[in-house]
Order: sequence, then C-alpha cells, then structure tokens
Amino acid sequence: MSTVLLVDDEPGVLFTLSEVLNDRGHRVLTARSGNEALGKLDDAEAVLTDLSMPGMDGLELMTQIVARDATLPIILLTAHGSERVAVAAMKQGAYDYLAKPFDIDEVALVIERALEARRLRVDNRRLAAEQTLGRRIIAESRAVRRLLEATSRVATRDVTVLVRGETGTGKEFVAELLHAQSSRADKPLVRFNCAALPADLADAELFGHARGAFTGANASRPGFFAQADGGTLILDEVGELPLAVQAKLLRALQEGEIQPVGSGRIDKVNVRVVASTNRDLAADVKAGTFREDLYYRLAVVELVVPPLRDHREDIPALAEEFARRYADRFGLGNVELEPALVDALTKTDWPGNVRQLENAIARLAALSTGGLITLADFRAAETGGGVSSSSSAAAAAPATDADEPAPDARNGPSLKEQVEAFERGLVARALDATGGNQSEAARRLGVSRVTLIDKMKKYGLNQQGKR
Repeated sequence: MSTVLLVDDEPGVLFTLSEVLNDRGHRVLTARSGNEALGKLDDAEAVLTDLSMPGMDGLELMTQIVARDATLPIILLTAHGSERVAVAAMKQGAYDYLAKPFDIDEVALVIERALEARRLRVDNRRLAAEQTLGRRIIAESRAVRRLLEATSRVATRDVTVLVRGETGTGKEFVAELLHAQSSRADKPLVRFNCAALPADLADAELFGHARGAFTGANASRPGFFAQADGGTLILDEVGELPLAVQAKLLRALQEGEIQPVGSGRIDKVNVRVVASTNRDLAADVKAGTFREDLYYRLAVVELVVPPLRDHREDIPALAEEFARRYADRFGLGNVELEPALVDALTKTDWPGNVRQLENAIARLAALSTGGLITLADFRAAETGGGVSSSSSAAAAAPATDADEPAPDARNGPSLKEQVEAFERGLVARALDATGGNQSEAARRLGVSRVTLIDKMKKYGLNQQGKR
C-alpha cells in the first residue's frame, strides 16, 4: 500500500480523488494548504497538488518538497491556460501535470507511474549503497523504509547527524549508510568509540598529539579528525564522551579547527560528523552531564532507529540474510531455515534487537553442519545443546509443546566444541566487520592483537574471517 498526499483548497476535489485512490488500494492523506502539506510529507510517497491555492501555491510547495526530498514525485493540477507554467515546473522538479477538469482514470494512472518511478529511484540508491557497503539492506517494514528514505535525503546534505536508538538496533549501519550515499563516499570513513577511553586518551585519539605530549608519546600522531579529513567521522556512543573533551569537539564542529595535545598548532579539518547514542541526550543536558550547545550542534538532524519489536516483519528476511552470510563465512554451503523456526524467531522478543538476532543466527550456523536448520536446533542451542546435522534434524520433529524437555546435550557436540565454534564465529564476524583490521577487531572483542592473531591461527581464519 502506497501513501499519496493530496493538496487542494477545494474539499470536493479532495473527496473525489480520495475515493478514487482508496478504491485502488492507496492510503490517502489530505491537506487544504501548502503549509499543512509540509507537515505530512514524511508519510507521503507521492504528492498531487493544485497549482493555484491561497497562501503558498503549488509552485512554492513543490520547491520546498524538492529541497527536502528529491525522490518524492510531485504532480500538479492546473487550470485551463496554466499549462505553460506547469511545463516550466516540470523542468524544476515536478514529475507531471494534469489539467482540470481531469479524467479520474488518467489521474490514477499518472499516480501509479509516479509511485513506480519513485520506487525505482529508491531501489537504485539502495543498490548503490549495498555495493559500497558490501551487504544487503533489509527493509520490508514501513518503519525501516521510512528510516532509509530519510537517511538517503540527509546523506546528500553535508550536515551533522545524530543517530539515536536502543543498543543493537543498527545505529552504526545507518551511520555507514549516510557516508556511503554522500558526496564523501570515496573519502575516509573513520570510527571512534567515545566510551572506550578516559578523557586524556580520548582527547589524544580524537585530535592527535605532539611528540612528548605525555609519557610514551615518542612521536607525533594524527588523531581521528585528521585521519577523516575530507570524509566522515562516526562518533559511537557520543553520550559517553567526557565533559573535558566535549568543548574541543564543539570547536571542531563549529570552526573546523583542532589542536593536537601538547601542540600550539591549530589545524583546519573538513570532516562530516555522524554521532550515535543509546542515551537520552536531552535528559543528560538537563542533568549537566552533556553540553547543551554541543547537543544542538550534533543534532542538526536526528534519525531514530526503531527497535526490532517495532518492525517484526523484517525478521524473516534478516534471519535468512544472516544465515546466508554466516554459512558463506563458515564454509557450510547452502543453509536453509525451517519455516517453523522463522515463525518462532518472528514471535521471539529480542531485547538486544538486530544484534541479538544476528548473534543467535551466527550461533546456529557455527554449530551447524549445513543443510536445514530447524526449530529444534534453535531450542537446543538456546539451552546449551548442539545443532544437529541436516540429516538428523530432518528426521526429528520440531517441539510444539512449551513444556517438552530440552534435547539431551550429550547427543550433540561437547561443551568445548560448542564454545570453540561460537568463539570462531565471533572472531570471524569481528574481522569481517572491520575489513580485516586486526587492531580494530581486537578492540571490539576486548582482547589484545596478539591474542586475536593466536585465535586466527587456531581456527584457520584469514584477514577477512574466512577459513
């Protein structure tokens, strides 16, 4: 079902068009003025507006819509004699125009074509982003489609963005998508975890340091801002950034200037900052733990990533994508998820959101020998048992009674084998997520680089986490 926004100051026109579009399966929003229409754009997938209206006319409304979302098709309704104006409007961004009195079937046809054109534009952007990111983008639900559409609009505008959402919802992915769809896509993408370091080290990591600035600073080192010059800097969990560093971050955002620790030199940088947080920064501002001026500087645009419970319809596609990804990583060949398992995953509460779902599928794949993964396998893995092979899983009927005893773990892999399989999956995932950057992968896993290399040798993993 597509959503069409109708804008006309004549109630009769709105009623007639609404009836026609509703009969054809569309969801219809109406507005009797340009200003009212601007407040309903976020839900619209196409706009049909009268050219002549009191106050803001159709041309001015079109100009504002194009500035906000160039993919949103706009169709103008014109009075007789206004065709020349409508043709000029098409050169400025309108999709098409229709002259009054209009033919109902022609209106419906033009709207269908406009919606299809928009779907193609959005799909093309998504495909380009998938190629850049090297992964598939799942957006079956309306909530996620709206988020991706907003991300695409904001990506092309060089503004600071704050991405908010619960832990595990995919904030980092949205930040990466902003970079991939921006004019900076061919420039550096640098990440910094604001919660990982104390204030003095965070200062040096972000802005760099001069030789001798502190014990152990045997050479000058550029910070993450300098490394991201020309590109994008992602500040993960920005709400955890110490107050002492927040003032310097504000200056970097306002003036484009940084001062390395221990240096009197001021360096100019051109960096787009995308910050993410699972905290309520407005509440932190009131509590005095986060600078108000920095908050408003970061939140020029806010994107909110919905929790998985608010877009359960994405779970089947997400689960299948994770299964394919980890089957390929672990060399399992073709892996399929039993329909009963997919149904159970969809009904399961995931307080850890998409990350928790991904980890569950990674665990199933790590313990699997390939083939069909069943609901019984999922229950066994969740209770500490092993995942059966495709042959034995196919012979076993999935449990349907909530009180049925868990499978006997003694018939599956040993505890040591299960732990090693899960550890191998975590190491492989970290390497893949960081593009083979061993230092970053070790940081994410909370181990030293030497320990990571030992694990890679133990499990026969290469830089990309493949065997």
